[in-house]
Amino acid sequence: MQKKFLSNLVWMVFFNLLIKPYAIFGIDAEVQNRVGTEEYGLYFTLLNFSYLFNIFLDLGITNYNTRYVAQHPNLVRRYIGNILSLRLVLFGVYVVLSVGLALLLGYDTNQFWFVYVLIFNQFLISILLYFRSCFAGLLLFKWDIFLSILDRILLILIVSVLLYHPFFRGKFDIKWFALAQTASFLISVLFSVLLVFKRIGLPRLHWGRAFNMVILKKSFPFALLILLMMLYTRVDAMMIERLHVHGNKQVGIYAQAFRMLDASLMFIMLFTGLLFPLFARILKEKSSITPLLDISSKLVVAFTTLMSFTCCLFAFFILDTIYLHDILFVVPTFQILMLSLIPTAFILVYGTLMTANGDLKRLNILSFIGLVLNVVLNFVLIPKHGAFGAAIATFTTQLLIAFFYFLSVWKQFELHFQGKELLRYSAYGIWCLCAAWWSGQMHVDHDRFFTFIGLLILGMLLFGLIPIKMMLSSFKKEIQ
Repeated sequence: MQKKFLSNLVWMVFFNLLIKPYAIFGIDAEVQNRVGTEEYGLYFTLLNFSYLFNIFLDLGITNYNTRYVAQHPNLVRRYIGNILSLRLVLFGVYVVLSVGLALLLGYDTNQFWFVYVLIFNQFLISILLYFRSCFAGLLLFKWDIFLSILDRILLILIVSVLLYHPFFRGKFDIKWFALAQTASFLISVLFSVLLVFKRIGLPRLHWGRAFNMVILKKSFPFALLILLMMLYTRVDAMMIERLHVHGNKQVGIYAQAFRMLDASLMFIMLFTGLLFPLFARILKEKSSITPLLDISSKLVVAFTTLMSFTCCLFAFFILDTIYLHDILFVVPTFQILMLSLIPTAFILVYGTLMTANGDLKRLNILSFIGLVLNVVLNFVLIPKHGAFGAAIATFTTQLLIAFFYFLSVWKQFELHFQGKELLRYSAYGIWCLCAAWWSGQMHVDHDRFFTFIGLLILGMLLFGLIPIKMMLSSFKKEIQ
């Protein structure tokens, strides 16, 4: 399982590094540069609003489906038609709840335009994720990886034309960006439908009340978990817009700071997307979870320390390279949010293992604690500190919840921290401090930046955080 995980991880990282950084920083960031901080802040607020009832599009069916298909791969053809019918009904529930809340909040005509487009985009995303879960559950990771980047490829092509073609020169309209996403998601969904149906045959849409009740009952704990995590990770932007006197401006600052964290979390979530069906299969076979958990933990430490420490030390250099507006205001928020990447990544990895093990009650309790803590901290910090206060709330919440996840996993699976592992991580931590000092002796930002990154990567290899031999062996086996 470790070799299967690593071989697919190599392909996943390779293709996503080709596509997603440009989609985020070459397209999304450039859109914000064109339209300005405040106008993008409006879009970002409504994007996060569209996530609030997102769970009703799925109710945990996708995660349940990945786990179930991984453990019972021969049964996927039997019930896909029922699930598609159920999802259409859930879409109606999602629309009613989202539009109803928008009315209560008093959104104007312009805001409602975004609400309608963005909730339709969420529906397309949920369908795409469901079909990807079928491939992931069947351990057909290459198709899952391809579908994970297809919408980004399409978005890059469409928005690049809108941004750079002479015909569209002038003021870029943020509405074009939302519609370009719609087109990208729609084409990706149609392609995923063709792939799935080609493999399992054309299903017949069927409403089976008894079957749907069973599915909803079994997926409800997954749904509650996703709802709680969605609320306490996506509520920040809406609270900033409502609680701060310069709401949209502060949301725009938060969006600039959040973009790098969001990009990093995309890679971690792709990473955990590979882990989830493998964890589920290992647990069903009653094999040891330790080897795969050990490798994944080391890779998470390697990736998150590289991103977090680099972004904290070179915050202004990075932001000045990407953005045009409000860079000095963004720096402290950006630094705190990037530090939160480390605990957030471990929450995702350990949460994936606990979900695969069916330990959803504990996960829901921890997520509820995280939601309450995050909301309380936001109420206290945002009115005075705006985006920076929301970043502090995020970091504090994620650090505490990661600690409880860590304790739960180690108790549940009776894991033991070996002395050599403690020595490994301690030595790597000292290496990081030395790398920061050494690179700080240089006088040019560009030289300091790349020297620090190079020293951190060298440290990962020296202290065995990247299993390079196993990755090369797995990669060679895949291409033979």
